[in-house]
Amino acid sequence: MNKIVRKEKLAENTYLIEVEAPDIAKKAQPGQFVVLRISETGERIPLTIADYSKKTITLVVLVVGKTTEELAKLRKNEFIPDIAGPLGNKSESIQYGSVCLVGGGLGIAPIYPIARALKKENELAIIIGAKNKSYLFWEDRFRKLTKNLVVCTDDGSKGLHGFVSDALKKLMEERGFNLVIAIGPPVMMKAVAGITQDRIKTKVSLNPLMVDGIGMCGGCRVVVNNRVRFACSDGPEFDAHAVDWDELISRNKTYAEEEGLCKKQC
Repeated sequence: MNKIVRKEKLAENTYLIEVEAPDIAKKAQPGQFVVLRISETGERIPLTIADYSKKTITLVVLVVGKTTEELAKLRKNEFIPDIAGPLGNKSESIQYGSVCLVGGGLGIAPIYPIARALKKENELAIIIGAKNKSYLFWEDRFRKLTKNLVVCTDDGSKGLHGFVSDALKKLMEERGFNLVIAIGPPVMMKAVAGITQDRIKTKVSLNPLMVDGIGMCGGCRVVVNNRVRFACSDGPEFDAHAVDWDELISRNKTYAEEEGLCKKQC
């Protein structure tokens, strides 16, 4: 049982949940994730570790369905019964030189621990974006990491008017980067990969459909360099230019009809 020690609304339908999980926290690394279940009959969902201390891990949850809605309703001092992790491979925090991190939507959360680790040996530029200002969060955290922060919204309600990929393209015209790391919706990461193709090494963190999180079920398979890989055990980070984006986007729609029915019934 993992006790919730802090609960905070960050943005529209977006919640921070900090839980006691000392065994996970002491091994957690930037880029890794957990799989949790809020009841014995509930579904298992993967969530990236957005922050961690000696005894706690921080998760950021966007309400998109039944399980995330129930998770968001939990309060401080209540418990999450099952959390498995840390899972996946850590993000490398070596010296690259100049690095641009791009977080779109909920992808804002997982780029934070990666950016914090990279700051030690690299010059950072960070782009965060959402569909409108009510979905933005952690701007203050990123300003503590770099003076080169770009905020944008799809509707222009805050910062630059446009997508994070538009902001990246503009930034690339002004300066050079040795590495780009992008995390967000697949269509956004695909757009970033297209912009940096043949120009800048680019990494993305993939979060496809997932069940066990340890490479046994095969549900999170993705095609990278024309080979089937598992996002949970081989990733979640991959070379953005080697990912079969159309296949990934198609697979993520596999249960769209069932998800729609569940929303109506719940």
